[in-house]
Amino acid sequence: MIRAGGVDGPLSEDTLGGYQAAHQRPPAFGGSDGFAYSVAASADEGPGADGRYGAYLLFVRWREGADRPAGHLETDYLAFGATAEAALRPLLSLTLREVKDHLERLIEARGERAPG
Repeated sequence: MIRAGGVDGPLSEDTLGGYQAAHQRPPAFGGSDGFAYSVAASADEGPGADGRYGAYLLFVRWREGADRPAGHLETDYLAFGATAEAALRPLLSLTLREVKDHLERLIEARGERAPG
């Protein structure tokens, strides 16, 4: 998988790419299942049978106090492009709210909610 490292043009800090550029780290979210997640925009290392690269969001799940991942969730492909960078560009333009909404849909699909 190829992870997004930067963007071509300036993005506001409330976008995935803008946040990464401003803070030099991925954003993190608290999920409704009680776990913390960091997120990266990722793309396949090679093109699919149709010659396009697919890009998706990869959420790494962290347990409280843990120094290593405890699992992950990933979206289906959200964008495609002739190159990995072209496929990643629309994901880097997502607002952090849109990214969080993707996380919550994945948690809901797994049927996981925080106790209480």
